Amino acid sequence: MAGLYHLARLNDRWLWLDEALVSAFVERWCSETHTFHMPFGECTITLQNVAHQLGLPVDGRYVSGCLSEFQIYIQGGRPAWGADDETVRRYARAYIMMLLGTQLFADKSGNRIHIRWLTYVARLEEMGTYNWGSAVLAWLYRCMCRVANRHVVKWSGYNPSGSEKGPRVQMWRLRIDRLQDREFIWMPYSSLDVLQVVHPEALEPRHMALWQSVTSLIYFAVIEWHQIDRVLPQFGGVQPRPNPALNIDFLMSKDGRGGDRCRAETVLRFDVVADPGPSHEFLEWWSQHGKRFLSLDMHLGDPRAVPIPVEASQQGAGRVPDMDRPEDVPDRRRVERRARVGTRRS
Repeated sequence: MAGLYHLARLNDRWLWLDEALVSAFVERWCSETHTFHMPFGECTITLQNVAHQLGLPVDGRYVSGCLSEFQIYIQGGRPAWGADDETVRRYARAYIMMLLGTQLFADKSGNRIHIRWLTYVARLEEMGTYNWGSAVLAWLYRCMCRVANRHVVKWSGYNPSGSEKGPRVQMWRLRIDRLQDREFIWMPYSSLDVLQVVHPEALEPRHMALWQSVTSLIYFAVIEWHQIDRVLPQFGGVQPRPNPALNIDFLMSKDGRGGDRCRAETVLRFDVVADPGPSHEFLEWWSQHGKRFLSLDMHLGDPRAVPIPVEASQQGAGRVPDMDRPEDVPDRRRVERRARVGTRRS
């Protein structure tokens, strides 16, 4: 009913965490575009990843609001759901709160859950109508931007530069630097083995259209851009030279109390090809403007002599997707404060 059943079934058998590999990717995160800078272009985590791996809905109502009406759910000095005779529903509510507070929207505490989730678990029949996928991705983007801050030296009790995982981080950093476009799997969900185990509802056209949309992701006061126009190969297209990044500062200035909402949504229209990847024009531009390599020269050598692969020239120049550019209103009131997010000073 809550739409979180698939998430509840995930465990260590299905997912494993390599902290050194995560650290190597955090180093490549670009806060302005919400993408990872790779030697051959950009890639990122999209709503498609959230739908396939976590089984969360990617459309529905915003996960937002406040506790101003919390008294509605309190009757006679105790929660209204306490009167329910079905014990399993009480246990389900507690378990769902644990999933929300420790799995989907975790923070550094690790043992505390925000009171905001009480109003959601009070109405189990309505939980499935919320856009949990967009909220999770918005929170992940915001956390990645905080961690990528150059002033942050430690997160969640883990210091990659000063721990025993330091050599493994360097190993993964070098392996990513040496990664070629032809070695990168742009569309991992297109194989039959994956399609056989994905829930059919995730493959409905209305959901797939949302994966391919440039839109704002909302999670309470957190609003972030979903800029998939910069990662078209992940959806079967050829990546042309991208447009300038959308104005993140404008979204950062939005009011998270529900009074000033911002949602711009544009579904991209582009050609799907059999061999997706960056175009020759993009690779030439990326070699001059992208942050391609992070390893030291003594480990990497001089990568500038690496030629552009022949396959890129055969794919053509690519075509910029048709889209109406969302209103881009400059607003830099919170730029300085955002630069301090995640530091000891803040």
